[in-house]
Amino acid sequence: MPEFTAKDVQALRQSSGAGMMDAKKALQENGGDAEASAKWLRQKGLAKAGTRTDRDNSQGTVAVSHIGLAAGMAELKCETDFVAKSDQFASLVQEIATLVAIEGTDAAAKKADAIDDMKLVLKENIELGRVVQMAAADGNVVDTYVHRQDGRGVLGVIVELAGGTAELAHEIAVHIAFTKPAHLSREDVPAAEVAAERE
Repeated sequence: MPEFTAKDVQALRQSSGAGMMDAKKALQENGGDAEASAKWLRQKGLAKAGTRTDRDNSQGTVAVSHIGLAAGMAELKCETDFVAKSDQFASLVQEIATLVAIEGTDAAAKKADAIDDMKLVLKENIELGRVVQMAAADGNVVDTYVHRQDGRGVLGVIVELAGGTAELAHEIAVHIAFTKPAHLSREDVPAAEVAAERE
């Protein structure tokens, strides 16, 4: 039988988020090697996580990050509001939004392993939703707004404004979040919609 101590089990539990019996079994299966045990737990956990992909993940959190003339927004989806409101979940979606603001939407893929790790720890179907980056033209201003409900971001807005101030851009972002307009200007509204409203 491989030699390991209760401290080894505890250390593996803390680093992996696995339960006590799972950590003990992993150490037994891998001759007490902590690194191999962590890898073993990850492989077993991801196999289990794969069975969760059909579960509805209609909850989640939205985060925005505004850095200079660029802004990024990310949506991370999960199954329960309990997970969506957790600090761990909010921190990850904020990291993704910041990465997107700096490097663009493709950079969100760099957090795939972190999302997989969170699936294992929280035992939910967690996936990246929509991601958006806006890089403003020189001379324009960008501002953002996140509408929060029950302690989490549920709606995000990014506004680029030519010939205005950051304060005005922020006020417009708040207004957009409140009214949820479907079109940018009157000219963008299809004639059929106008006719239907006039009836």
